[in-house]
Amino acid sequence: MNNDQVKGRVDDAKGHVKEAVGKAVGNDRLAAEGVADQVKGTTQKNYGDAKEDIKDVVKGR
Repeated sequence: MNNDQVKGRVDDAKGHVKEAVGKAVGNDRLAAEGVADQVKGTTQKNYGDAKEDIKDVVKGR
């Protein structure tokens, strides 16, 4: 597991929490930030996954 995969998963989880809290307290801006964090996290995680896949191909796995 590489750094991008870890950071992406953390940002995704943080986004879910922000979105839930924002909805719970009626703060639309916080909820939107949460969704944005989720998108950012998913993108970074997918990038990290792709890097690992390429590394595996190069190593012949």
